[in-house]
Amino acid sequence: MPTTLEVLFAPAEFALLTGRDLRETVCVVFDVLRATSTMVTALGNGAAGMVPVAEIPEALSIRQRRPEVLLAGERDGVRIEGHLTGGRGFDLGNSPREFTADKVSGRTIASTTTNGTRALRACAPAAAVLAGSFLNLRATAEHIERLHPANLLLVCSGTHHQTAYEDVLGAGALCDLLWAKCGGGAVADSALIARRLFRLEQDDLLAAVAQSRNGRRLLALPDLRDDVAFCVQRDRFKLVAEMGQDGVVRVLSATVYTSHDSPTGGSRRC
Repeated sequence: MPTTLEVLFAPAEFALLTGRDLRETVCVVFDVLRATSTMVTALGNGAAGMVPVAEIPEALSIRQRRPEVLLAGERDGVRIEGHLTGGRGFDLGNSPREFTADKVSGRTIASTTTNGTRALRACAPAAAVLAGSFLNLRATAEHIERLHPANLLLVCSGTHHQTAYEDVLGAGALCDLLWAKCGGGAVADSALIARRLFRLEQDDLLAAVAQSRNGRRLLALPDLRDDVAFCVQRDRFKLVAEMGQDGVVRVLSATVYTSHDSPTGGSRRC
């Protein structure tokens, strides 16, 4: 059976995943600016795991039960402060540049963001849920080739209730890496659209993402503007980030390999 390849562009689409049978589906969630990029960076810098939670009270509840857990997250792009928690602000925001090895190595981090964590949670019933970004794109593609899933669903987290251009470009970049092996399968038009947009913009991804709603917003904030360039780096981390059945995103250590060491040998269909 050939792999089916589909992209979900907007939050309204991933909100309907509860009505789909995902047991034979691998989901890859993209929140390029910035939740999945931050998760990948934290794991690349030694974090033990990232726990995506939907709301602030859930994160606070985890901290109450497990005081060693770091809290991270944003609302309107900015770190969650005490006025939103009824007390102390979060340890970290949602800028990947904050998640340095000296802060996160060996630590578990509970993270709540506007869209990315909700998208990951919506995909929980799937056979596998991966956190995708430009930062770990090729390692993710190689892992998918190794899995040879019956269905591949790329989920764009979006912004509030709208599509986010940078997430579509991330999904399109993954489609492009897999196209030669998946192109003969049941490819949805959404995957074709995402791939074509990426191929139009691939020569200057920074300029493309800078035009997006999230890109413009971050570039207008002096403390966060460098996040845009950071998040469009290709393959900075050669790791696969997978959400386990316990809801924690961890490095899938068995599939950490360099971009030149594809386990498939480049001959297998995805």
